[in-house]
Amino acid sequence: MSRRLEVAAHFGAPELRRKARLESDRRAAMRMIAIAETIEGADRATAARRADMSDQALRDAIKRYNAEGVDGLYDRSRSGRPSKLTKAQLAELRAIAVAGPDVEAEGLSAYTRDDLARIAHEKWNVTYNPTSIGRHLRKLGLSRQKARPSHPKKDPAAIEAFKKGSGRPAGNRPHAS
Repeated sequence: MSRRLEVAAHFGAPELRRKARLESDRRAAMRMIAIAETIEGADRATAARRADMSDQALRDAIKRYNAEGVDGLYDRSRSGRPSKLTKAQLAELRAIAVAGPDVEAEGLSAYTRDDLARIAHEKWNVTYNPTSIGRHLRKLGLSRQKARPSHPKKDPAAIEAFKKGSGRPAGNRPHAS
């Protein structure tokens, strides 16, 4: 049986349940509900089970609630592995991706994630998997887009003429009856 852990009286059970209903963060809302259950007298194991969490997770949530109030019930940010590129290098990588390649010099119409990983390796001597480059690009506000093949010497006038007509020569168009 779990040892009784006192819950601070920041809010009563009805106020916590109200906050949980209005909360958009599901995990924080479930913690609020579980704490409200314990305030109403449920044992920790039962309250945790009703909120779909472990007994230890509820104990940790109660400790954070006692120390920080409702703000302690939200997930903390996770640091993760630091980026191999500095903020300035990431900004430069974004500028390179947005500017795109020189079609005449590189023979590419747009950079792929593989190309950007190669550029990062050549320019800053860091090795990235193309998927990781894609994550960085999303964080920089860019989305993955597939470039449509485009010939560098295409004729804009011919494109407009094709758009205006049916795409067939004038002699092959069906006549209206």
